Amino acid sequence: MTLLWMMFSGAFLAATLLPGGSEVLLVALLDDAPTMWLQLLMIATLGNTLGAMTSYGLGWTGRLAKPPQEMTSRSAQIALAWMKRYGVWTLLLSWLPLIGDVLCLLAGWLKLPVFMSVFLIFIGKILRYSVVVFIFMSV
Repeated sequence: MTLLWMMFSGAFLAATLLPGGSEVLLVALLDDAPTMWLQLLMIATLGNTLGAMTSYGLGWTGRLAKPPQEMTSRSAQIALAWMKRYGVWTLLLSWLPLIGDVLCLLAGWLKLPVFMSVFLIFIGKILRYSVVVFIFMSV
């Protein structure tokens, strides 16, 4: 149970705007408990998706302070261009380092549909963690 809590909290925090590598934690926990691969995969995905939705919520409320067009960082401008071109489907890339967090934040800022956003974020995250699990279990 402690392993699952560690995985959930690590994945949650890594998906917010805080830096962190939940993949490294997942591999370490898989090394300790390889028979729990499915539970770790699901908990990592759930934690990371909820963390991403926290960023979405911050974006939703942050819109009151500053419109997305006023964001000046390079990653924010790239993410905004992707969002304008591909819309909610861009959230399939929410697993990407650096820009993924910004995509989730902007999704809230742009008030993209919540349920579709959660679904696409979840799909992107579970695919990423599945690749990590597959590679670890194959070695």
